[in-house]
Amino acid sequence: MANAILLEVMNNAFRSIAEQMSAAMIRSSYSTIVKEMRDCSSSIFDRDGRLLAEGANIPIHLNCLGPALNTVLTKFFPKETLSPGDLIVTNHPYAGGASLGSHHTKDLIMVAPIFFRGLELVGFSVTMLHHRDIGGTWTGDSWTVEIWQEGLLLEPVKLFEKGKRNEAVWNIILNNTRVPRDMKGDLLAQVSGCQMGIQGFNDLVEKYGLLVVQETVEELLDYSERLTRKAIEGIPDGVYTHEELLLDDGYKGGPYRLKVAARVEGSDITLDFTGTDPQVRGPINSPLSATISAAYYTMRGLTDPSIPTNQGCQRPIRVVAPEGTLVNCTMPNGCFQRMVTAHVLVDLIIGALGNAIPRKVMADSCGCLYDFCSAVNMETHPRGGEVGHRQYWGEIVPGGLGARPGKDGISVMSCHVTNCPVPPVEAQEIEAPVLFLERSLLSDSGGAGQYRGGLAQRRQWKVLGHEAQFFHTSQKSKVPPQGMAGGMPGKPGKWIVNEGTEKEHVLEYAMGDVTFLDYGDTVTCVTPGGGGYGDPLDRDLTALRKDLKGGYLSSEEAREQYGVVFEPKGDLDEEATEERRRILREQRRRETAEERSAGAVPVR
Repeated sequence: MANAILLEVMNNAFRSIAEQMSAAMIRSSYSTIVKEMRDCSSSIFDRDGRLLAEGANIPIHLNCLGPALNTVLTKFFPKETLSPGDLIVTNHPYAGGASLGSHHTKDLIMVAPIFFRGLELVGFSVTMLHHRDIGGTWTGDSWTVEIWQEGLLLEPVKLFEKGKRNEAVWNIILNNTRVPRDMKGDLLAQVSGCQMGIQGFNDLVEKYGLLVVQETVEELLDYSERLTRKAIEGIPDGVYTHEELLLDDGYKGGPYRLKVAARVEGSDITLDFTGTDPQVRGPINSPLSATISAAYYTMRGLTDPSIPTNQGCQRPIRVVAPEGTLVNCTMPNGCFQRMVTAHVLVDLIIGALGNAIPRKVMADSCGCLYDFCSAVNMETHPRGGEVGHRQYWGEIVPGGLGARPGKDGISVMSCHVTNCPVPPVEAQEIEAPVLFLERSLLSDSGGAGQYRGGLAQRRQWKVLGHEAQFFHTSQKSKVPPQGMAGGMPGKPGKWIVNEGTEKEHVLEYAMGDVTFLDYGDTVTCVTPGGGGYGDPLDRDLTALRKDLKGGYLSSEEAREQYGVVFEPKGDLDEEATEERRRILREQRRRETAEERSAGAVPVR
């Protein structure tokens, strides 16, 4: 039995290897989406395909790598067929017949077996990287209806065999992208990440011995399982249900409904999505691997953060996702924008368990938000771009995160299963014909509460190129991020083209297909703010003063939502505020009692 010190040393060693794998990809990649937004992930697995550690990267990627590795090993390349120097690549969501592969075609997964001293299989080094373009109808994230519109499909195939590159596969990939230079650089970066994992794992085994490493792995997985079960035991037994909407603004036949029943029995939890709407002819369907990812992420966030993240954390969690629904799509339905569903799945599970553990959950966040645009301009970027000198820009657009017990929501951050940094404006302007005009916090956008929701942002850019193709995806433009435990919703978001001009128009839907823009057109994105937590009338007056001074909150919002009374000179009148709050609380208690007697049930 390994002692506690060795257990901790080995846990941090595995984590360090995974982090170095990610660092290698980020520092050697070509595309902005990786080198600036860090849209890549890495994990280390043992010889049985069990997760040992992961880099702190994209949550929706990380929990997908285990199911994808299992698909590779059981459906395509059994362990006995692998050799040192092999490297397998795949991006097929439906590889092996079920939706347990990659999440979408741009996310390429690489699997490299780890052989100690070139003789014995001891583990797997696995990376996932979001590539800028893999073919398909458009380079952006448009509304597709079938998987073949979403680009090149690669069932698991050896890109390297015994150390030798398969030039045929290599050329197929590079000939099915609009950006072969970026693709080549990012593929090599991903290979480097896998090699870093192989080297790190072998160094660890060389230092401690294979037997010690294998014994410690067993104890480490059991340790994480015990602590996770202990955390689940803290949730009262019962069945907790919740519903959430997708495409709440009616786009493409929406809204669509997601349902969950969270069954807690001792130290086990089942997340049952039975009752969720059927899959649609569109790209928002979630492969089962993505649904599992969102479920594991949410439960990981509700348990002790000090627990080592490995396969042991997943053992007490069971996911039931009926085939042919929005949470377990089937061939040939599109799934390019599965993140729309994945983000709502997080709010869905939290909404259900909030009934049982209200002090451990958070209010709704901004959801899935991103935009991508490309244009041609030989004057400003004569050496940029590749096909027709077309250059690309865009980002995972952050908004407000939901508030938590004891904490305000974080402002302007990519939430939950995304976790991408905001790319520098300068980096995008250097690489593409775009001029950023504004990036600012939006006052009053966070949901009111004892703890305020995170603020949204206003972001505006101008096209400095021709033949511009703009794609946008966002959520919560009609039904805003909901508050929790008496907190108020955050403000919804919107997209505006040519704001303040005669050509101004608000885009009708939160997401859509390609929009063609002219030289000089502007796009303004207003993201949703996070929901608030707790009664706004209980917010600390010192915190309100800081909000007012910092411009996070206007005096009008302070009066309306927080019951603030101001002195003639504009200072906060504490005595009058407390009296007004007392009156408002009494008024709300009467209104709530009337609603209950009438049979009305408040939402969350």
